[in-house]
Amino acid sequence: MQIRKATDQDEEEWNRYVLDHPDSLAYHQFAWKKAVTEAYRFKSCYLIAEEDEQICGVLPMIILKCPFCGCNYVSLPYCDVGGCLVDSAEIETLLIHKAKELGIEDGISGIEYRTGQHRTSVEDVTDGDQKVRMVLELPTSSEIYLSSLKSKLRSQIKKPLKDGLTAKLGGLELVSDFYQIFSENMRDLGSPVHSLKWIKAIVRNYANSAQIGLVFTPDGELAAGGIILMHRETVSIPWASSLRRYNSQNANVLLYWNFLSFAADHGYKIFDFGRSTIGEGTYRFKKQWGATPRPLLWSDLLADKEELIPFKPSKLRMISERIWMKMPLFWCNSLGPLIRRYISL
Repeated sequence: MQIRKATDQDEEEWNRYVLDHPDSLAYHQFAWKKAVTEAYRFKSCYLIAEEDEQICGVLPMIILKCPFCGCNYVSLPYCDVGGCLVDSAEIETLLIHKAKELGIEDGISGIEYRTGQHRTSVEDVTDGDQKVRMVLELPTSSEIYLSSLKSKLRSQIKKPLKDGLTAKLGGLELVSDFYQIFSENMRDLGSPVHSLKWIKAIVRNYANSAQIGLVFTPDGELAAGGIILMHRETVSIPWASSLRRYNSQNANVLLYWNFLSFAADHGYKIFDFGRSTIGEGTYRFKKQWGATPRPLLWSDLLADKEELIPFKPSKLRMISERIWMKMPLFWCNSLGPLIRRYISL
């Protein structure tokens, strides 16, 4: 067996292996690497395991270099799940060992390894800070799905339509409109926003596998927006935002219904709502759609022993969030991307 670094010439073969692997998500595709390189200029270390000239495992990693904090391998930044895709557990072990060797040689401080493959239930989860992926198994049509939902949620879906709100799907032509919603919502949440260049890079590199959804008020004002990535049988939603002043109009419910009905009617079997904290508002919102939690296993692979990364926010982070919420939107949009590129979450 040979383990080597992937090059740009490996893109087609890499994507073919990823698309054939049952545990893969859109984030494993080469498009994520290309978007990170284009938008944030970070280098990568994508590893390929080969046997008899056939790929039998891959490990995607981005080299996240932060000023004054050294370098980390991250598999993968800005999303919930990276980690290895392999034909066997032994190959995963070999890829991780190779990553550790390269990390030591390159002076890497740590490897942030993010996977959801090794734990599939939450029976042992009692910590309220536990992060999970919320995953829904879709029926064969939006009509069947709608009839399966509780009457309260069905009413919340129908209300914005009756009130004149509209939803649409598109591609690159909708990026600027989405970013207008996204940047304001991130400010209101106290979080630095990704750059517009990053959003454009994602939509451009995923091409027909990416869709932007928008919701408009009856007056044509932007109220909510999100991005979905399609991959094999799964639709993932890495980013969604709604403006608080339109909460009473259920714009966010209509946004998600538009995505979910699209996924069901186009034959996708899984909808990945993304990361939430058990018991919090986003967790309850996703659970009402029928999504179930799948724990995320995030580990530091260069530590003396593997430990789950703690998710409890520090006091400094909480103070920073409060300050950020009060800053003018212009300053948040100017400073946010300069900071956000170094935050791997």
